[in-house]
Amino acid sequence: MAHEKETDEVTGVETTGHEWDGIRELDNPLPRWWLWIWYVSIAWAIVYWVLMPAWPGVSGYTKGILGQSDRVAVGKELKALEGHRGEGAALLRTASLEQIEKDPKLSAYAQQVGQSIFGDNCATCHGIGGTGGKGYANLRDDVWLWGGKLEDIQYTITHGVRSNDAETRFSAMPAFGRDEMLNTAQIDDLTEYVVKLSGRQADAAAVGRAAPLFEAQCVACHGVDGKGVQEMGGPDLTDADWLYGADRADIRSQIFSGNGGVMPAWGGRLSPETIKALSVYIHANAGGQ
Repeated sequence: MAHEKETDEVTGVETTGHEWDGIRELDNPLPRWWLWIWYVSIAWAIVYWVLMPAWPGVSGYTKGILGQSDRVAVGKELKALEGHRGEGAALLRTASLEQIEKDPKLSAYAQQVGQSIFGDNCATCHGIGGTGGKGYANLRDDVWLWGGKLEDIQYTITHGVRSNDAETRFSAMPAFGRDEMLNTAQIDDLTEYVVKLSGRQADAAAVGRAAPLFEAQCVACHGVDGKGVQEMGGPDLTDADWLYGADRADIRSQIFSGNGGVMPAWGGRLSPETIKALSVYIHANAGGQ
């Protein structure tokens, strides 16, 4: 609501003529510090308009007298990065895995590339840190179904596990229950036997009954002592690392159903030098043998 300007009786300051609910607005001057900041901001904006790209137009924009262009700057940076990567890729292409790992600079470059590739392609299953999850291998420990040497890791990445690659790594855990190879009681006994192998308390009578079953059905892949057969991709049953879970229900489910995941073959998707970099990254950061 607008009124005529008048002088406030208390402060002696002239009002602006605006009033609301009996409250009148005083016409106090703006703080001097605020005004100076405002003036400087205006001056800076004018200088910026002159020096830098600023105002849009119908078919373009004002270029500014400095000729600054973020697009050109980014293009130069990308071109320089491509040149650097090209040199690194050439070195990775010609060097052996052992040479890469023994050369500090080349190894550092390979790990940088490998980390980026891992995040883009592998973290979905193995996790950002490579710690995996139920049904997905942990790449941060020293447990390797198919070997943890550089060459082993490179082969697994290239050809995959149970993939459609002709040279894929392949192992098959029988579905003893689903395919009716063993009955319910035998599967229960075998579960207790595996629990005992891992150093935990188990039903002694069940373990005794399952011993001949284990020898007949499981030794080929897991070994007589249950420590696994790496050439067959058979896991060690005596440690604390379990791909599909460690409790009795998980172990029984695995014996019954014979779960087995698929790792894609990356040989046709990633270049050989990229697979080398990824192999070095995993080997260096995930407990390679």
